Amino acid sequence: MTEDLTAAASSGTPPTAASATASTPAAPAPRPVVPRPARAGRTETARFAATHTLPAFVRGAFSARPKVVAAYAALGQQGWSAATLRAMRARHGGAPVEVRGLSGRLLVLLDPADLRQFYELPVRTLALDAPDKYKGLSLLEPTGVICSHGDTREERRRINDEVLAASRPVHPSCREFQAVLDEEAPALARDAELDFARLRRTVARIVRRMVLGDAAAGDEELARWLLVLREEANWMRLRKGRAAAAEAVYARAAARVEEYAARAEPHTLTALARSHPAAAGPEAAALDPVGQAHHWLLALESLDQLVARTLLLLAAHPAEQEAARAEVDAGAPELPRLRACVQEALRLYPLVPDLVRVTREETEWRGVRYPAGTAVLVPALFHQRDPEQVPAAHRFVPARWLEAEAAEDIRMAPFSHGGGRCPGEHLGVSTAAGLIAAVLRGHRVTGGRPALDPSLALPGILASAGIRLTLAPR
Repeated sequence: MTEDLTAAASSGTPPTAASATASTPAAPAPRPVVPRPARAGRTETARFAATHTLPAFVRGAFSARPKVVAAYAALGQQGWSAATLRAMRARHGGAPVEVRGLSGRLLVLLDPADLRQFYELPVRTLALDAPDKYKGLSLLEPTGVICSHGDTREERRRINDEVLAASRPVHPSCREFQAVLDEEAPALARDAELDFARLRRTVARIVRRMVLGDAAAGDEELARWLLVLREEANWMRLRKGRAAAAEAVYARAAARVEEYAARAEPHTLTALARSHPAAAGPEAAALDPVGQAHHWLLALESLDQLVARTLLLLAAHPAEQEAARAEVDAGAPELPRLRACVQEALRLYPLVPDLVRVTREETEWRGVRYPAGTAVLVPALFHQRDPEQVPAAHRFVPARWLEAEAAEDIRMAPFSHGGGRCPGEHLGVSTAAGLIAAVLRGHRVTGGRPALDPSLALPGILASAGIRLTLAPR
């Protein structure tokens, strides 16, 4: 074939199409298009840190600092964060955005299309113990589920789920817990004004009785120890000289919890943990079922914020308050409408505004592969109040939670979804609803501060410490 081309060239006769085609090397096959990761630039990273991650750290991940939260509420900090996240989503076409931070690689999920994968990945692949969260919680609950790994984590989670009755809408101890509410709740309505300080003390007593038993109700010393640990956890071991002191406080608190657990009433969470079959097995000491009590106390005591915000929202929405009170008066089982009010308050003001996980193996997001050890962030508050995805995103609309499959809507995840879903969801919502019902049985919430205008978009932050509620006898 080479000779044909040479001859044709020397004679001045062009080669035939057939000969030319046959002699030309085959064109290389097109290379597959490999998606490139969306990476935040320096300016974008700085803006994300200034408006989202730094405020979250300053606010406190495990114990909110009231003055900081009040300042953020006045400045509209949540609006800054939402604007940053919307801009990132628009610039990168909704793709997961890789942000480089002090703690390493962080993948931020900004489009609902990626949320389903986040919730569906197994916990062994997308683990809950992200480095920063682990650093903090290891001071609070070193033998807790979140600080555990592998088979030990799975067994501790199984015990935890069964103690909290995660799969049941009504806890087996509901009658005993309701009796505790009936005894403690009258303190909430003894005056014409209910402030957050009284609500916080009442909720703390109730929670200690539910978790540790009646003997722990007034243990303010234990409460102070736990507060010290939560504040230290906020620093995520950055204050190197404080770790040893915090561990000593934890040892005292853990010993006190064990004392209460040993004589707690059978219906309490620690008694249920001690009586679990795994607690009598050969690995009981390693599993430490009662070690999860620190997390139960931390999570359930945060109900004071939820109750305060829900009551304030009901004060601003009299029709919703009237419907909830009618349900309470009728003795409706499980109080579905009031529970919907609690869930809507959580959508608007989640107790955990960001969900952070860390990959234990290589994962792929929209065709881009990321190595093990990548932290993945779902800004849950942003998604739950995203006007582009959620109807009436900044309004109080409890009815949305009465629709079929509402609890499985991945756009809204006040308790997360999948393997990382909070096992105390039903217990927490029912306890909050029970407390609110106790107030509504004998009183109307006629006003509150800060004042909310139902005709306007609700504020991004409600500083619970500043909430004051006006009660009028019915």
